[in-house]
Amino acid sequence: MEVYKIKGGKRLQGTVKVSGAKNSAVALIPASILANTPVTIEGLPEISDVLTLQSLLEDVGGIVTFENGEMTIDPSNIVSMPMPNGNVKKLRASYYLMGAMLGRFKNAVIGLPGGCHLGPRPIDQHIKGFEALGAKVTNEHGAIYLRAKELRGAKIYLDFASVGATINIMLAAVLAKGTTTIENAAKEPEIIDVATLLSNMGANIKGAGTNIIRIEGVEELHGTRHTIIPDRIEAGTFMIMAAAVGDGVTIDNVIPFHVETLTAKLREMGVEVIEEDERVIIPKAEALHSVDVKTLVYPGFPTDLQQPFSVLLTQATGTSVITDTIYSARFKQIDEIGRMNATARVEGQTGIITGPSELQAASVRATDLRAGAALVLAGLLADGETEIREIQHIERGYSSLIKKLRGIGADIRKEIITEEATVRE
Repeated sequence: MEVYKIKGGKRLQGTVKVSGAKNSAVALIPASILANTPVTIEGLPEISDVLTLQSLLEDVGGIVTFENGEMTIDPSNIVSMPMPNGNVKKLRASYYLMGAMLGRFKNAVIGLPGGCHLGPRPIDQHIKGFEALGAKVTNEHGAIYLRAKELRGAKIYLDFASVGATINIMLAAVLAKGTTTIENAAKEPEIIDVATLLSNMGANIKGAGTNIIRIEGVEELHGTRHTIIPDRIEAGTFMIMAAAVGDGVTIDNVIPFHVETLTAKLREMGVEVIEEDERVIIPKAEALHSVDVKTLVYPGFPTDLQQPFSVLLTQATGTSVITDTIYSARFKQIDEIGRMNATARVEGQTGIITGPSELQAASVRATDLRAGAALVLAGLLADGETEIREIQHIERGYSSLIKKLRGIGADIRKEIITEEATVRE
């Protein structure tokens, strides 16, 4: 079993560089299926989700090379064949293969997606969009079957602004006949990133980043070269860590506009945030004040930062209330940090945290990706050596996390624990 070991109490100082956006990468890679010549994506994070998608594309005939963050995908020999569970169950975003395979081949068989367990995350809005475009969608023996004689443009209203459904419908619609309109579309930067790639491949997309996206279907898409946007969630995670345990940290490769809601909350807590063109600087925070936070769809406060932010709130004076309106079950970190002496509890969709608390080291479990990031921060703050188990969740979304944290002063390492011995990496 692999674990992280963190000796707390070390202050962070220096510069850390943010990787490419995980939530873009997991959609950009499937989008390449739609091209008829090679697609190159620069700046991809070297995380397990990216490697899983590489394997999935290779399984269906894609020729993929990935080195130093640059992936080239030759989709010309990809065939429409079933993608059962296996690798598909390793990540939630495998559902983007549905839209991409349906868009190119007019049929697909995809195992039900996996990923973090964050409560109900239905794909009914994805299916609604596929059916509006002319596909028949059935669930057979634990896999989603998508079949269409042809795809035709349609007007699709999303019942809620789902990022996944917005992107998946875009993927299915770019080669459909006629015009597709997505109303109440999500506005996240990752959607703009995917639309930019598709447009560079020859797609006709207007309105990405607004609540109405119009797609005029084209006959074919070609290869291109694309540079991914920086990961705003990784940037936000390092900003939170810098506020909690930093003596002056510069976060490089950031689009400050993408993290402005976090910046506003940090400033409300008493943290100075200095924004430059492509970096954010967090000087040492002298005192932290309690705040209330509610997660909302973009441009609101990101649900993906709720969990690490809850650990920062343990260091603030007073009682803070953090409400997650996106994922009702996304408070599993609260029990874990409670074992580390945090004064925190959950009531429904709300976490209530009273600080400041002197966190104590413990053996804890990363129940999902962002809870894992929260526990890394708790370990940095805690007195003693914290052990984090089930770190595979963390490595799904944070590239070279140990190297980056060590580079700014953290005492963190990965160990392989066996029955007979502990082997350090």
